[in-house]
Amino acid sequence: MSGASPAPLRLATRRSVLATTQAGWVADLLRARGHAVELVPIVTEGDTNRAALTQIGGTGVFASALRDALREGSVDFAVHSLKDLPTAPAPGLAIAAVPAREDPRDVLVSRDHVALRSLPTGAVVGTGSPRRAAQLRALRADLTIRPIRGNIETRLSLVADGQCDAIVLARAGLARLGRLDAISEVLPLEDMLPAAGQGALAVECRSDREDLGELLAALDDPGTRACVSAERALLAALEAGCTAPIGAHADLVQGRAGLALSLSAFLGADEGGGGAARAVVPRRASMSGPPSDPQGLGVALAGRLLDPGGGPPLGTQGAGTQEQEQEQ
Repeated sequence: MSGASPAPLRLATRRSVLATTQAGWVADLLRARGHAVELVPIVTEGDTNRAALTQIGGTGVFASALRDALREGSVDFAVHSLKDLPTAPAPGLAIAAVPAREDPRDVLVSRDHVALRSLPTGAVVGTGSPRRAAQLRALRADLTIRPIRGNIETRLSLVADGQCDAIVLARAGLARLGRLDAISEVLPLEDMLPAAGQGALAVECRSDREDLGELLAALDDPGTRACVSAERALLAALEAGCTAPIGAHADLVQGRAGLALSLSAFLGADEGGGGAARAVVPRRASMSGPPSDPQGLGVALAGRLLDPGGGPPLGTQGAGTQEQEQEQ
């Protein structure tokens, strides 16, 4: 007589449509490998508190409840949007996998599908992200930036109802929800750098669950992990939380000496925030290094941005962060 089937792996996720869609995608990857998985929805502070993220603390408001459940043992692992996670290590927990990420770029959703540079003077553009707001101002100082929050459908309705002329969202969220049709313009990286880790997921479990860690590691994409490690190292070196006006994007590129890791970053003027991430004027800089040392690259580029002789102010090199702005 065969033994009983093993209990399903309990996967913690936020209750939102986007979060459960992301978690379901990870669950399906594991199911395809023969593992039973059940989703365990959890309400976080970021879901219930509708105040601006800069007021409720920003860093960790979408992740702390899931992490508490992991430590208590009521769930086996959790799936986060990586940009929701603080850069500091979480005691007792480990990021077992960073799967291949979606396109990390931001997009514009506007009435009549008008591009950013074609919006009329004074047009109202909605975003809850200081990073996006800072880069929008660097590109179009004549726009009116309106703070917004809410899930993707709520934000899209602001354009449909005429409350905003346009909004800026992450392409990854729209892709995962099958709403790419809403996009008016994909904003190029030269204009709008994403949040560190944007488009990537983090699969997290307790560090003492070595068996589970090994199982989840099969989902890891080394290239994506290297890129987001560089981005998050820069964020940590700037002592910046999720509400800081900082953008970062890393990519693996083929050079003469072989594969290299290229990192670009934006540092906006700090409008009242703390930490080292302060710039008199917005700055942008890039640097490359070996893929084997993504943290070193992130720290080095952070130093260049903070050095008065480092990254040039925007405007000297053409118009061109981390935030927690779920739902994207």
